[in-house]
Amino acid sequence: MRKVVSRDGTTIAYEKTGEGPPIVLLNGGFRDHTIFDPLVPELAPHCTTYVYDRRGRGESGDSPEYAVEREIEDLTAVIEAAGGESVVFAGSSGANLALEAAMAGAPITKLALHEPYFRIDGYPQPPADFLAALKALLAGDKRGEAVEYFLAELVGFTPDTIAEWRQTPLWAMNEANAHTLPYDAAICGDFKVPVERLAPMRIPSLVVSSDSTSDWLSAAARATAQALPNGWGMELPGSWHRVQTDILGRVLAGFTATR
Repeated sequence: MRKVVSRDGTTIAYEKTGEGPPIVLLNGGFRDHTIFDPLVPELAPHCTTYVYDRRGRGESGDSPEYAVEREIEDLTAVIEAAGGESVVFAGSSGANLALEAAMAGAPITKLALHEPYFRIDGYPQPPADFLAALKALLAGDKRGEAVEYFLAELVGFTPDTIAEWRQTPLWAMNEANAHTLPYDAAICGDFKVPVERLAPMRIPSLVVSSDSTSDWLSAAARATAQALPNGWGMELPGSWHRVQTDILGRVLAGFTATR
């Protein structure tokens, strides 16, 4: 992987693929850049894709103290490697990070978001001490329990669904990256759509959701699109928290190419 150095000196690893206008792909919780392995081939004939390991994951470094501002600087460093400005596609809690970066003035030309991690009124909210409880589990080196807590209290998984996830090959990555879950929780803040803070933002913004995702994720996507002054929503075929890759690729390629 290629390397870029973020503002605080942390090394961020990324891969560059394809030809055409740049698009940076930003993942959410648990995952590293490999989550985009199926999507990159769909985009590469039309775009130059940049996928990277967020700090604390994969081949990227980390710092002793976490701050959302450092992750914004990481994304900005990758965008600078992409030529100084770029379209950004981000999913899940990564979508929350991309919004924070855009509001902070990162050089994002257009923003595509997949099901940001906001909780709309009327849906169950995470516990008030969610972040503190998560950190306590990790401080006790209870990585598996921390993952289960995150999935149960934030994602809303039942014990049976969590048990099923434990049997999948991805569970090892879940536990390996468990120490970064407080990063994602910090990025999400109070899990409310920041309507007032988004009001001045004029970046063209597309918010996509799956037609088979959770109700709370669909509601969060709709509310985010409505809060963005230059935003619009789109529901696409898919499964839970995932859009069909070939369709998503076509949508993102067109979105990136359109002026």
